[in-house]
Amino acid sequence: MSKPPQISGQKLCKIIEKEGFVFIRQTGSHKIYQKQTEEGKITIPIPVHSNKPLKKGTLHNILKKTGITKEKLIFLMTLLLY
Repeated sequence: MSKPPQISGQKLCKIIEKEGFVFIRQTGSHKIYQKQTEEGKITIPIPVHSNKPLKKGTLHNILKKTGITKEKLIFLMTLLLY
């Protein structure tokens, strides 16, 4: 099993916007995103504290809620570079 990549909250926000999540509001240092699916709404808070990478557990929980795999995250990160 591969390690999750190091990514900041700001970059993760750009990635999940590409996946169809919509920015709803910002509460303090957390941006709140939502996406409507057949099962219902998915609401995800993403911490955007400076440019530090997200902690492993935080990133894992966000990816689990969004349904994005680690491999897909790495692919989307490469798209952001270009």
